[in-house]
Amino acid sequence: MLFHYTSIGNDGVKIEADVESGSLDQAIALLQKRGLAIVNIVEKKESKGLDAITNFHFLKPKVKPKDLVIFSRQIATLFQAGVPALKGFRLLAQENENIALQKELTSVADDIEAGVSLSESLSRRPGIFSPFYINMVKAGEESGKLNERFLYLADYLDRDYELTQKIKKALTYPSFVIGTFVVIMVGMLTFVIPKMAALFADQGADLPLVTKIILGISDVFVKYWAISFPIIVIAIWIFYKWSKTERGTRKIDEIKTRIPVIKTLYQRIFLTRLADNMNTMLTSGVPIVRSIDITSAVVENVIYKDLLKRVSQKVQTGVAFSKALYEEPLAPNILVQMVHIGEETGELAYILNNLAIFYKRELDTSIDRVIGLIEPAMIVSLGLGVGVLVSAVLLPMYSLSSAIS
Repeated sequence: MLFHYTSIGNDGVKIEADVESGSLDQAIALLQKRGLAIVNIVEKKESKGLDAITNFHFLKPKVKPKDLVIFSRQIATLFQAGVPALKGFRLLAQENENIALQKELTSVADDIEAGVSLSESLSRRPGIFSPFYINMVKAGEESGKLNERFLYLADYLDRDYELTQKIKKALTYPSFVIGTFVVIMVGMLTFVIPKMAALFADQGADLPLVTKIILGISDVFVKYWAISFPIIVIAIWIFYKWSKTERGTRKIDEIKTRIPVIKTLYQRIFLTRLADNMNTMLTSGVPIVRSIDITSAVVENVIYKDLLKRVSQKVQTGVAFSKALYEEPLAPNILVQMVHIGEETGELAYILNNLAIFYKRELDTSIDRVIGLIEPAMIVSLGLGVGVLVSAVLLPMYSLSSAIS
């Protein structure tokens, strides 16, 4: 929240400016700590004109994962050098190039100056700092090792960012090829096929079924584009909205866990994040139940999220972590056995770290395998599509040439 205030400084000079804080009371406490005598303070109303336009979500500057990685390393270095949290956040806010993160870091510094704990301040910004991040910081505050926790966070976020980029890279090629193919097909159906249809009509050719189907589709694009285009757009919009609902998300995630090759990829993404998250949190002193709950909150697939929630409930009742995993069909035996060994030896965090490294290698192999399978599948699909289109054009022409001869 943004507040506009008028105050008198220690030198008697009148100050009129803005301050951002979580509430009016916190804003007043912050200004008093700065030695200012408040004359008037009111919440600043939403701006109009150009400033109001920038309030649209898609126009707002965003904090990217890479920005958070760099910030975590920087603040860890400052803490290690003995720089106080308030001074560190003020310094990074001034030096940061990302406007959105700069604004949030300034707000965090204001909260700290008002007496709010660092973890509490970060929890007020869920759009930037995940439950995992906040709990790691909280563990650092309790142990007095904030610099180590931020280093752990930077390393973890770096690995997670690399994983996300690798997945995006795997999806970029097929998305581009499919998009290009669709554009070419639409162009053919809109501009080329209608001319061929006119030729066939003039010659009175007896058209095969495949040609009639292609010509029918072309007619829809050419004659009824004013209706068909909005219908397609609305259908895509409805599917997108449905996919964001709880039911739609669950259905799509269920499909991901059933497709032969894709299910292995998503399972290894889950296992990599599970092992990495749990290792990082257990090493930082976060209790196992809390670690499972936080991991379930940051797992994207609903099916695996539900799995971890069931495991958490069982562990809370006294069931061993390995036994709770054993009762889940989606949990592989190697994970169950290794977790059991970690529980028996008291080295669960170490075992999970080794599992994270193992599953990271397995995930890299799975991504490479998926990419390797996508390329021939795309070639075959494109070949079939082009083959059907060419057949629809050539078969009538062949019939015409045969009739003439």
